[in-house]
Amino acid sequence: MSTFSFPNQYPLYLANRPVTSNEWLDVTDKFSLKTVTQVALADNTIINQAIEAAVKAEKPMAQLKAFQKQAILLHCVRRFTERFDELTEVLVVEGGKSLTSAKAEVLRLISTFQLAADAVTQLDKGAVMPLDVTETAGRYRGMTQRVPVGAVSLISPFNFPLNLTAHKIAPAIAAGCPFVLKPASLTPVSALIMAEVLAETDLPIGAFSILPCHREGADLFVTDDRFKLLSFTGSDKVGWDMKARAGRKKVVLELGGNAAVIVEPDTDIDAALDRLITGAFIQSGQVCISVQRILAHQDIYDELKTKFVARAKLLTPADPHLASTVIGPMIKEKEAQRLKGWIDDAVQQGASVLAGGHLNGVLLEATVLENVPDSADVYQNEAFGPVVILEKYSSFDEALELVNQSRFGLQAGLYTQNLNKMLQAWDELHVGGVIINDVPTFRVDNMPYGGVKDSGLGREGIRFAIADMTEERVLVIKQ
Repeated sequence: MSTFSFPNQYPLYLANRPVTSNEWLDVTDKFSLKTVTQVALADNTIINQAIEAAVKAEKPMAQLKAFQKQAILLHCVRRFTERFDELTEVLVVEGGKSLTSAKAEVLRLISTFQLAADAVTQLDKGAVMPLDVTETAGRYRGMTQRVPVGAVSLISPFNFPLNLTAHKIAPAIAAGCPFVLKPASLTPVSALIMAEVLAETDLPIGAFSILPCHREGADLFVTDDRFKLLSFTGSDKVGWDMKARAGRKKVVLELGGNAAVIVEPDTDIDAALDRLITGAFIQSGQVCISVQRILAHQDIYDELKTKFVARAKLLTPADPHLASTVIGPMIKEKEAQRLKGWIDDAVQQGASVLAGGHLNGVLLEATVLENVPDSADVYQNEAFGPVVILEKYSSFDEALELVNQSRFGLQAGLYTQNLNKMLQAWDELHVGGVIINDVPTFRVDNMPYGGVKDSGLGREGIRFAIADMTEERVLVIKQ
């Protein structure tokens, strides 16, 4: 058990400095539902001051040398490592994560900043290009360079409050973009600890502000044209509404999914079972690429169903502080009740509950459904909880079609030893990533990560996020 205890209050960070405000937000332990601390809330005046400071910081941020940016990022790596236990405890309490998941996320936070520190000295800064393609242009030479877009607006989600925040902050620093970040109101402490560490660095004044605020008070993050880019991770409904109101700025959206994994007859089911269970139920299924649908070929369907259901029944929701816990609380009772309602509605439409289905406060059992009609909410939408649907298919083409019918397209998994089927899935699945012989929940922090259709726009992953936060500028010289 960690010896860390929460302070009574956390300040927000305005233009690199801690600031208190006139309004405070209670932060609760997601398992006990008790208030553990408070964070200062930003109003529109503070948000506007943060944007003004970020705009003033555009030039000094753009002028940072690679070695300076690397030193800043490596300082973060060192300090996050030193504060590992504290960060782990914060994730367990404010996020309801299991101890195992929390430790894994802190490691990914550290890795993401290390990747950014490595990338900053290896960036493709531009190229010499031939302009002498016609006789008229024969005396001209051209060169391009990548330059930062300027101040950026970042909005991070509750489910990975360290690592998904890192995937916005670290590339912004590497690209040379000042930023204003709104952390999720349910899990703001993680980002504020990151702010404490950033405040120890040599970032120019105004380079960062981290501002917890009410959703209705955060409109400037979306609509203010002083921001040159908006990066949002969250629900598809909120994300597409933001894009419609974002004006002239670039928009990057990571909006979740309805991830499916196809299991072909040549799969060793026993070998795949651990990953299928983990992909479905880790972090109580509150992962954008959590396994929501398992499509098994009819020749192995019964065997997979029997083994998967037996394993799911062994999972008991429990205190996330326990090392043995896989399923802890959902982020809040309203979300647990929403998903329980979806399960009950699917049953009314003819679905069968093979395991779980019971709700106790914020604790929802690992739930396995079968014969779910495609009109049900739990089939069409993102469950974002510990629920998995089993489906049977007869041909590989049918399985691909079932995956593609979803309005989401983040990642999909495929278990097979057949190279041609691997390549066909890569060619034909309408998703941002195809994961072979593993679950779609797999992600490494330097890979391009993002989706198509209702799953969003653009890609995260350090190098790809830096590309979004920079733009091409051409130089033409006449000789």
